[in-house]
Amino acid sequence: MKRKLLCLFLLTLAASFASAESITCENGALSIELSPRNGSIIRFHDVTNGSDVARADGGEPWLMTLLVEGATKVLAPSEAGRFTHDSSTPAICRMSWSDFPVVAKDVAIDVTVRLDEGTPTSRWELAVRKPPATAIQELRFPRLLDLAQHDGESLAVPQWTGQRLLNPRTVLCAPEGKRLAWNYPGMMAMQCVAYTASNGSGLYASSDDTAAFRKTFAFWGDGPQISFEFVNYPENGAKNANEWRLPYAAILGALHGGWFDAAEQYRHWAREQAWTKDSRMQRGLVPTWLAEAGMWIWNRGRSDGVLPSAIALQDALGLPVRVFWHWWHGCPYDAGFPEYLPPREGEESFRKAIENAHEHGVKCIVYMNQRLWGMSTESWRDKNAERFAVKAEDGKVHPEVYNIFTKSPMASMCIATPFWRDTYAGIAERAIAEFGVDGIYMDQACDSMPCYDASHGHPIGGGRYWLEGFRLLSGDIRKRAAERPIALTGEGCCEAWLPYLDAMLTLQVSKERYSAPTDPWEPIPFFHAVYHPVAITYGSYSSLTMPPYDDLWPKESAPKTPLELLDRKFSRQFYLEQARAFIWGQQPTLANFMPNQLKDREEELQYVMRIAKVRHLAEKYLVRGEFLRPPEVTAPSATSTFSRLSIYAGQGEHLTTFEKTNPLALASAWQAPDGHIGIAIASIADDMLPISLAWNAAEYHMPSQGTLSRIGESGPTLIEPFQSPPAAHSLTLPPRAICLLEFADN
Repeated sequence: MKRKLLCLFLLTLAASFASAESITCENGALSIELSPRNGSIIRFHDVTNGSDVARADGGEPWLMTLLVEGATKVLAPSEAGRFTHDSSTPAICRMSWSDFPVVAKDVAIDVTVRLDEGTPTSRWELAVRKPPATAIQELRFPRLLDLAQHDGESLAVPQWTGQRLLNPRTVLCAPEGKRLAWNYPGMMAMQCVAYTASNGSGLYASSDDTAAFRKTFAFWGDGPQISFEFVNYPENGAKNANEWRLPYAAILGALHGGWFDAAEQYRHWAREQAWTKDSRMQRGLVPTWLAEAGMWIWNRGRSDGVLPSAIALQDALGLPVRVFWHWWHGCPYDAGFPEYLPPREGEESFRKAIENAHEHGVKCIVYMNQRLWGMSTESWRDKNAERFAVKAEDGKVHPEVYNIFTKSPMASMCIATPFWRDTYAGIAERAIAEFGVDGIYMDQACDSMPCYDASHGHPIGGGRYWLEGFRLLSGDIRKRAAERPIALTGEGCCEAWLPYLDAMLTLQVSKERYSAPTDPWEPIPFFHAVYHPVAITYGSYSSLTMPPYDDLWPKESAPKTPLELLDRKFSRQFYLEQARAFIWGQQPTLANFMPNQLKDREEELQYVMRIAKVRHLAEKYLVRGEFLRPPEVTAPSATSTFSRLSIYAGQGEHLTTFEKTNPLALASAWQAPDGHIGIAIASIADDMLPISLAWNAAEYHMPSQGTLSRIGESGPTLIEPFQSPPAAHSLTLPPRAICLLEFADN
């Protein structure tokens, strides 16, 4: 026993000496211990919560890929002959690495870590001193290795609207190991990620980049360990410069709570940035006809299958219906871009159809892919368009193939080139001026492609030239529209595009229709929680039919009955998609609508029309309101039948059917500009459904006394007055009910 106690004492003493020798940066809320050997993070400790975020034995705090005299070299801190540090100021630590091997002997790296006062948040800055001829291809910094394992872990990423992965170690720590990475700006809508825990401190990582430079956020597994890093890309490799500084700070912090807490933390910073203040919605520049849309229909093909349907739905709904129109163009979809004109049905028929729609108050936007050019088209050859296509690091165009029937190769065009911008804007101008369309849907708009063609005149590798190119393109289209109130919308949602797009197509509410049945990610309204009051979102694959088939595709591949009504066993999937869009505050969207559905699928159509009516009546919440922490919902769940179904995934016998458990009631909370609180509720149950809701009254800023009303499709109904801030409510919902509970002060 004495020997064991002696060993324990010696181990404790050794640990205390090691701790004393480590570099410590702390502010009372966060403590970061760094290795005195190479500056690696050996402990990232949340003092406030008494919990570790990460604790590692070693590893490299940064890795830098250099190009020196044509050779690639990955430089690591452990190779430095000299490492110095200064932590004389408790909340600031400065570190320097120099005296590297011959290939990088004149390179030195300086890092500064700053802890924000009173919060468990740190800011990481870096500068590189180097010979002008040495290029930096990428910088992996900062790196936080071996995240501490806690109960109830999840990973939340703002990939478009957002997605969450429960139990991420089961994916990242698979036997072969796995790396998950997301590029910003583009499909990653915001520059933050959250590794959360229900019992312990999670990781909040973001950057304060106000210019939207290209970067990557990555997690990876190695055995039982999970680690995180930023990957940064200097413009032009920082060549011809003696020094390069990371043009933003990387932020690492301890996170208390879940994905909404991360969204709320990011929101405090994001809503003060230029893209928010200059967003078209914030500045009142969104065309009124788009802002007041009661519902969108997403139809494809010639006008007789699109515009009369919109008119019929508008007559039934009693609210403005807008049209999101694919396959109007004279070329086959995902094959013949950008040979959109003339329209496939002929110029005169197309023009008259739009004029007739306008007489009925129906507006339409038409599809034009923002970056793809078909490599088998005549225009590709005649215009020698390859010169202006995106090139990979090998200097070549790497074709993309989307069309499973024609296998047509498509090239991504470089938006930084005036040639592509002029080409696209010229086609858009003709569609608007000659044919009267009300706007352009710019497919793949919220995307950003690295291009390595130096002849295009933009920085190579990193930078923000793609976003700048989109700014010029969208401005040119609006200028050519000659003050007409046209709308520009785009696929996906990304904060950096808020000043340029009037609305953003967000399809994650229909994730099951395009994802593999085994996909473990679930959609979350991450983007809405940050930007809802300054961004209009719409879109859904939600449909009651089999997919359509482009009549310009090969006839032999066509299904016997395109747009055939789906089996009613998939109706709950339809309800779930529409319910998600409702509680997230999106403009309702219905795909592949035909007037016969008003009778043949009356229950489903009545559901989506109730959503549109309640949204209209509760617009101060669901259109202009601030997204609050969702209330806790206690309600039954059910196992429903889902279809994996899109224009490619669901043709003929390729329809995939699977089962999934889902809640029968969904809810969200909102604060209106006047301070009133609303809780939106959607039931997807076929029968009466008892549910209970609970929330933090103080966090919602509930009024101390007032009235509780229920807003349904026919308007508000008073339920009861209250004399103290309510924190819960129970009710029984009618089958497939749509409503909003309104808590207003007296």
